[in-house]
Amino acid sequence: MPRNVAYLRVSTIDQDLEKNKSQLLHLANDKNLGKVEFVEEKASGRIHWRERKIGDIVETLTSGDTILLSEFSRLGRSMLECMEIISIATQKGIKIYTVKGNWQLDDTIQSKVMAMVFSMVAEIERDLISKRTKEALQTKKANGVKLGRPVGAGKSKLDKYKIEIEALLSNGSTKKFIAKRYSSSESNLFNWLQKNQLK
Repeated sequence: MPRNVAYLRVSTIDQDLEKNKSQLLHLANDKNLGKVEFVEEKASGRIHWRERKIGDIVETLTSGDTILLSEFSRLGRSMLECMEIISIATQKGIKIYTVKGNWQLDDTIQSKVMAMVFSMVAEIERDLISKRTKEALQTKKANGVKLGRPVGAGKSKLDKYKIEIEALLSNGSTKKFIAKRYSSSESNLFNWLQKNQLK
């Protein structure tokens, strides 16, 4: 059976939490979705979405499953973060419905057009990240920082990209993006970051 998960995030004590639940149940009923699982979270929007419960939801749901929200902004802290989630949901075949604005991501033409727009914006963002990274590397080089593989035998294939990875992290790139860029697994990248005391 497809799963229907209603995600409720509040940054402070929300007196309208029960009202939001009621609205989400009505939405599920309007869409003929059936049983709804509620996932509540008290967390600041400043925390990256992958480190919040929405990250687990997106990770575990599969094609045909649905995410219900009170409003679109509950997904992430910025438009780009929301679009990253929507891009993943589109690829996995996960539907998203919101109470506010009656927004939806499903099999409709409207959704397909939006998905295409999100894809274009994501591509532009990747280009901007690449540009900012190159500028950061040029600045480091101008300040006398030696780029490239450090002296001595490196124990990881990521060692020679340390300066570049630092620049990507400082410019907001996700660990998933960095791991893919350097043909590494996320777990290997995580261990390498810990070893090099990078966040």
